[in-house]
Amino acid sequence: MKNINVINYLLDSAEKYPDKTAYFDETRSYTYSKLLKDSKAIASTLIKKLPGANQPVLIYLEKSPSVLAAFFGTVMSRNFYVPLDISMPEYRINLIVENLKPKAIITDTAHYDAAKEFCKHVFVFEQSIDTEIDDKAINDKIDSSLDTDPVYVLYTSGSTGVPKGVVVSHRSLVDYIDHFCDEVDITSDDIIANQAPFYFDASLIDIYCTLKMGATMGIVPIDYFSVPMKLLSFLQDNNITTIRWVPSAMKMISMFKGFKSLKPDKLRKIIFGAESMPTKCYNYWKENYPEAVFVQIYGPTEITGVCTYHIVDRDYEDSETIPIGKAFKNSDVFLLDEDDKLITRADTIGEICVKGSCLALGYYNAPEKTNEVFTQNPLNPYYPEKIYRTGDLAKYNERGEFVFVSRKDFQIKHMGHRIELGEIETAVMSIADIKNACCAFDEKKQKIVLFYESEVKGDEDVLEALKKKLQRYMIPNVFKKMDKLPMNANGKVDRKYLKENCL
Repeated sequence: MKNINVINYLLDSAEKYPDKTAYFDETRSYTYSKLLKDSKAIASTLIKKLPGANQPVLIYLEKSPSVLAAFFGTVMSRNFYVPLDISMPEYRINLIVENLKPKAIITDTAHYDAAKEFCKHVFVFEQSIDTEIDDKAINDKIDSSLDTDPVYVLYTSGSTGVPKGVVVSHRSLVDYIDHFCDEVDITSDDIIANQAPFYFDASLIDIYCTLKMGATMGIVPIDYFSVPMKLLSFLQDNNITTIRWVPSAMKMISMFKGFKSLKPDKLRKIIFGAESMPTKCYNYWKENYPEAVFVQIYGPTEITGVCTYHIVDRDYEDSETIPIGKAFKNSDVFLLDEDDKLITRADTIGEICVKGSCLALGYYNAPEKTNEVFTQNPLNPYYPEKIYRTGDLAKYNERGEFVFVSRKDFQIKHMGHRIELGEIETAVMSIADIKNACCAFDEKKQKIVLFYESEVKGDEDVLEALKKKLQRYMIPNVFKKMDKLPMNANGKVDRKYLKENCL
């Protein structure tokens, strides 16, 4: 029986599909056999120069298929990879490096001078892939690996401004990918269009479902997400069958009615998550792809990627919220109230909590932060059982499905009422001709502030529409129309920037 190790995906697919394209971008492509060869060469380099196991290796490369060879080579050496974005601000990079204290870094010639400041062992990608392969040493590393060994650390934003490194094991990742491919029916015939940065957990489906099934993944140039025709042409020209995008990327197509000009004809699986999907955006896509499978997924980085999902099986009005569905296989998802009591009633809001193999190992080099959210299950006083407290609020609908409400820290107390800012945003996004919206609370002035984008609507139009959708106490006090809402690197509205600079 094979060890539970994600590298088995690569070994199996390279054996079945050696000459098939695994990953590609505009400038290069990797067949499975070439990917395996380069990954093994990188692993041989690390094993020879970096004794030991389970050590952090920074990957400091521009997004391309080469990054994936660096990932897999690192994991083959029984170490774990940590992606750094070369466009990250120097301040953030320094915070990550200080927390991680990496044992090695893989970069390329172009970024060598910057990379050598981060740690002692710097390996140049172009040189490493020419290293003589030591199959015996690689096999020994794989055979000795444990399913609790880390695969990667992904850094997320921290509430204090210091990034948190989420450590995920082979067991968690394999459990996730195996079940996801089954539930959504990913096959070797699929061609997946990757949108998410590799340092963002939304990319895991693209990378590892491709690897497991022997499918193909194409990296969409980031600037295409600002030009609908280029984006749609990429999908058409590359026969894309599957996308897993954040709703912000999909909204760009619906806002500009892009399918009037070009409707890619191979698209069959449309997966979205990481933020709330405006229902009118979903309805535009569904109208154009009535036969496609649409899946809404939910899950923070700390539970590997997905803990609930909803295969959209019915119609929704623009004013309705699409549920985040039911618990993913081998995950237990439940709601706790403020007193840590289990919520079972419909329409009662509580914090989403998760247990199961999906849980990350914790935060890297941050035991206090880990213990704050990876806690003993308060419903089980009998033996140690960890849960992850997501900080997200949800409720059950009448069908028993989870419906996302907002972040706990998006809940405010205003005029004596508890208000979820996410509920206001959902109402705003249901208004025709609203492109994007975000609510913030100005604590100093005790006012709800709405930021929105629209080429047609003005403040009075939005106000009148909201009077028909929300309780009076939930109507924003201040309306701020913007040409474009600021976005962060993950394609989400940059709430922090709005709150710090625009209130």
